[in-house]
Amino acid sequence: MKLAKKPEEVHATLASAFNTGDVNTVLSMYDVTGIIVPEPGKPVSGKDSFEEAIKGILSIKGKMDIKTVYCIQTGDMALGRSEWSITDNGEVKISAKGIEVMKQQTDGSWKVLFDHAFGAEANLIA
Repeated sequence: MKLAKKPEEVHATLASAFNTGDVNTVLSMYDVTGIIVPEPGKPVSGKDSFEEAIKGILSIKGKMDIKTVYCIQTGDMALGRSEWSITDNGEVKISAKGIEVMKQQTDGSWKVLFDHAFGAEANLIA
């Protein structure tokens, strides 16, 4: 799978990676030195924790769609706001509003450094 060449392509590329169902393909989209919050209040970091979190998300059967609400960039960093869902046969299994920080890699591609899958939910309490 090719990584995104622009930060505004990261959400679509990430959804495509999840839709492969392959943990390694999804992991390739992340900088595992960052943080992923696969469920509210449970941030994790490090390759093993990322892999466990991604396996949990992949266990939700269906198709992931991610809509980019906005993406703003400065230098080699970008901030994105997303609305995402996993649906199966028209049934929404899970949906949320997320916030992501992306970092440009030395090869020019972009990876997700911070992924707060529920970070923009109105009822989220810090």
